[in-house]
Amino acid sequence: MKKIPILIFIILFSYIYYQVTDIKINKINIYSNKIPNDSSIRILQISDIHNRNLNNIGLIHYIRESNIDMVVLTGDIIDAKTENFERIYSFLDSLININPNIYFVSGNHEWRNSNKDAFIDSLRKKNLIDLNNSNKVFEKNNIKINICGIDDPYTDHENTYSAFKNIDTQYFTILLSHSPNVITKYKNIDSNLILCGHTHGGQIRLPLIGGLIAPGQGFFPKYDKGLYKLHNDKEIYIDSGLGTSALPIRFLNKSQISLIILQNKK
Repeated sequence: MKKIPILIFIILFSYIYYQVTDIKINKINIYSNKIPNDSSIRILQISDIHNRNLNNIGLIHYIRESNIDMVVLTGDIIDAKTENFERIYSFLDSLININPNIYFVSGNHEWRNSNKDAFIDSLRKKNLIDLNNSNKVFEKNNIKINICGIDDPYTDHENTYSAFKNIDTQYFTILLSHSPNVITKYKNIDSNLILCGHTHGGQIRLPLIGGLIAPGQGFFPKYDKGLYKLHNDKEIYIDSGLGTSALPIRFLNKSQISLIILQNKK
């Protein structure tokens, strides 16, 4: 009988380790009549890396085979305590070799890191596209979409005016925001889709309840993970990401990256 608690502990520990270390690829389809018929744009969203080692041959192979058009990094690429960036640089170099169209915004951990400015500058030197409070037009064949970004709203560094300045709203518009609290701070965001991270999916999830806790939302958060419908056919997608906070624990909530496919409404 004494062996049963030990066995339960080993099983639980193994499950939690698997949830943290094994990476799930989550596929999301977004439909809009702003995307031409028989066309699509494939976006890889990576969030909350927290300087995790992602130089995984299997992961890199999957990304390469996914035929992506762009990569979006929705904040907390590094951790607040990260001092050596070589591991994340190596992963980013692998992404660049697959597809150089990489956009990023900052998260609260970048802002808490004492070497933030040097890190952001190094991303720019690698030709990653800094979308903190700015926007770009991405074009593929006969498709154009607006890619807008705000600096971390959780730490009050966002400027929505600059993020959407001079965009053409006839194009499908995406907003990158590290934290989903942007939708509570601003009720009428002029984007069709918001891509966020920050919550880690609640990190620990319970059946029928969802995430246990998320920063800025407290216990049992309303917006913790997945796709949510907003007003006027707008949507927000919250990726639970790759990292953990405080303790390296995930439960019913595997680490993940997301493949988001924009296409015409059926």
